[in-house]
Amino acid sequence: MIVNQWVPAAHRGDAIGDSARRVRDALRSLGHASDIYALTIDDDMREEVRPFASPDSSAGDVTIFHYALPSPMTQSFAALPHRRVLQYHNITPPHFFAAYEPAVFKITALGRRDLASLADNTDLALGDSEFNRRDLEALGFRRTGVFPIALDLDRIASAPPHPVLDRMLNDGLTNFLFVGRIVPNKRVEDIIELAEVYKRYIDTHYRFIFVGRPDGIPRYHATVRALIREFDMLPDRFLFPGAVTDWELAAYYRAASVYLSLSEHEGFCVPVLEAMAAGVPVFAYESTAVVETLGGAGVCWSPKDLEFAAELLGQVTFDPAMRAKVITTQYTRLEHFNESRLVERLKTALAAVSQI
Repeated sequence: MIVNQWVPAAHRGDAIGDSARRVRDALRSLGHASDIYALTIDDDMREEVRPFASPDSSAGDVTIFHYALPSPMTQSFAALPHRRVLQYHNITPPHFFAAYEPAVFKITALGRRDLASLADNTDLALGDSEFNRRDLEALGFRRTGVFPIALDLDRIASAPPHPVLDRMLNDGLTNFLFVGRIVPNKRVEDIIELAEVYKRYIDTHYRFIFVGRPDGIPRYHATVRALIREFDMLPDRFLFPGAVTDWELAAYYRAASVYLSLSEHEGFCVPVLEAMAAGVPVFAYESTAVVETLGGAGVCWSPKDLEFAAELLGQVTFDPAMRAKVITTQYTRLEHFNESRLVERLKTALAAVSQI
């Protein structure tokens, strides 16, 4: 059987594209022919991904369309004759962007409308979390399920040392890490406010590191920077290295005492699993799909009381017994996302769509 995947853009290091490549490899291991097609392809991905303009892109017995934003792929997917599988990676609600970037507000609003148009033209719709599956159901999709993002966590857990970063980050300060785009739904400003409370009541030997692209919503990034100045905190205690290589990312995880998520909207939250694979305790605000992805691991808390959070963060940071227990439960949780589970989920999804 030919099982092809469509992704709007192919970028190395992008979670959706990385997942598609792992799924492709698993499909091939099961004896299926499988390729990935994209509208735009980075130069270093051209041996991995084929152009969507190729006639072969529509020749699959099954086509898996990874949906995150509106694109010309939507109409082409709807026109396929059968065995159309949609994998939904969530659209951040538009209201998060209203105060910062009208263009992004518009495209996210259009994205939900574009997605809803596929409800009657999809044979099986899969959210990468139960949270996303419920979103699909609310938009009118009838046959739904859950298929988590397929992750290569070994690239973090088994990365070689990075002499420069390892030396720089292991200087006696406690490192708190966030990984992700610097965008409003991630509530990076809440991490800055938590840092202020933590500094005031818990410890002054800290460093907060924000790994991820800062240029998506420039006005929001400027707001976050302004808050650091407003609190009159030492600017060298807040690092924004931007997008980094996997080698560098592994070094940031390795140096982290705690991984922080104060986000208020996540469809899955890949970085919490990367942190778990690196043996870093996850400290997360209870929100949307984050709790589901953690599955009882990590340290979750709510409501968003930052004084309570700072005290709890101090415990996670400095209590060896608590850290050991958290890390052990996190490694157990990671088994839910291993290769054998991925293959079994693929078999189940293909069996369901093959009956159509």
